[in-house]
Amino acid sequence: MKTRAWIIVGLLAVIVALPLVLRRETATAGSGRADDQLVVLTPHHESIRREYGEAFARWWKTRTGRSIHVDWRTPGGASEIRMVLDAGYKAAAETGRAGIGVDVCFGGGEPDFSNQAKKGRLVALRVFETQPELFAAGGPIPETFTGERYFPPDHVWVGTCMSQFGICYNPEVLARLKLPAPAAWRDLGDPGYAGSLALADPTKSGSVARAFELLVQGEMLRVLAEDSNNNKEAALAAGWAAGLRLIQRLAANARYFTDSASKIPHDVGQGNAAAGMCIDFYGRSYAEELTSRSGEPRVVWIAPKGGTTLSADPVGVFKGAPHPEVAQAFVEFCLSPAAQILWFAKRGAPDGPRERALHRTPIRRDVYTPEILAASTMPGARPYEDPGNFTYQRELTGASFNTLRQLVKVMCIDSHEEMKSAWLAIKAAGLPAAALAVFSDVSIMDYATAGKGDPKFDGGDALETAAHVARIGEWFRGNYRRAEAIARQHGAAR
Repeated sequence: MKTRAWIIVGLLAVIVALPLVLRRETATAGSGRADDQLVVLTPHHESIRREYGEAFARWWKTRTGRSIHVDWRTPGGASEIRMVLDAGYKAAAETGRAGIGVDVCFGGGEPDFSNQAKKGRLVALRVFETQPELFAAGGPIPETFTGERYFPPDHVWVGTCMSQFGICYNPEVLARLKLPAPAAWRDLGDPGYAGSLALADPTKSGSVARAFELLVQGEMLRVLAEDSNNNKEAALAAGWAAGLRLIQRLAANARYFTDSASKIPHDVGQGNAAAGMCIDFYGRSYAEELTSRSGEPRVVWIAPKGGTTLSADPVGVFKGAPHPEVAQAFVEFCLSPAAQILWFAKRGAPDGPRERALHRTPIRRDVYTPEILAASTMPGARPYEDPGNFTYQRELTGASFNTLRQLVKVMCIDSHEEMKSAWLAIKAAGLPAAALAVFSDVSIMDYATAGKGDPKFDGGDALETAAHVARIGEWFRGNYRRAEAIARQHGAAR
């Protein structure tokens, strides 16, 4: 019994001591011991939070001699963050408070920051006064690039890195399906992908929603370039419809719409999906981590030709921030050369991450030097030297951003089972034109109705919006059911 008791005591001692043994050295201090605090709202994943929190703490200590605790708040993606902010500022207004107890918003899409700025929730950033050379003409950070804005005229947010939505695919799975490697979004509409695409839900992420917007705008510009009648309005309307039909084809090929950005390249790498819609840094991360027995990558990421831009991933300081000086300093840190190099340096490289490479694209032009690139995970990256093949034109689809994300949900996600069943029947019947015409009818949401934003989707009347959504959803479900019936009749007659 005594021996058993000593064994139990020994095990308890190990359990108590294990966290102390495994605890890594950290620059950030606990909330009760830190001299200063910073509260950050972010959609960034744990690796970015850890590396940037540690790097900022070291930077802050060097400059001030003070320790800091970074309090990361991670409610989810863009939609969850938007709900948190709306609820927080509503409560603040009702109680007469200026802020919501959060200093900084770090990461997300430019549309989300622009939306918060319109609501007056962001303050001007000090870095534009302390380091104006960063933003001068020809300087490290341009105001716009590929049609995307990297900071606004009122200076209430600024991009810290760039991102692209593109395509990740598994070469082995494509070979098994006898499909060529995709080069553009349109390639993913091939019926050969049926049941093997992985897509993300645009209502859960501003970046995903922008990817769908770019897909539609890419089709509009393609049709406009091919227009021989010189009728711009008709060409844009036709391109809008072509974009919606392409979304339908991708959705019909999809296995699922996920809320998790990392699920798609993971499933592609594991062979559970042939290809999918994927943001660049997740694609690059999984390409590095997942290889076949022969050493070949199981994930390949590409920027689709004519269908993507380099968009900013911003940072901003909230109105009523409890620690405004620290918050402004955090923005200055994010734009420092060391913090910029951290985005894409190899693990263990000078100014690189301590534990895991982040595979992000820095926004400063001047970090793309041969020496820095040689120590990066992206040695061939020169985004500002690549003329690219797509320039975003906000006036064409910018006002439809929210309409498009809601339309994808209604047209594709809510009716996904009916859509997939119809698509498989159409494929089995040899793609009969009559069935495809019904399946692809998007006239209920034409460019004149939705291209500048559907007020019933975007309106403030919840009951009216719900009724509108139900009507649109049932219209598409009815189309898919009719298309399936036509396809089955055609197949039976063959």
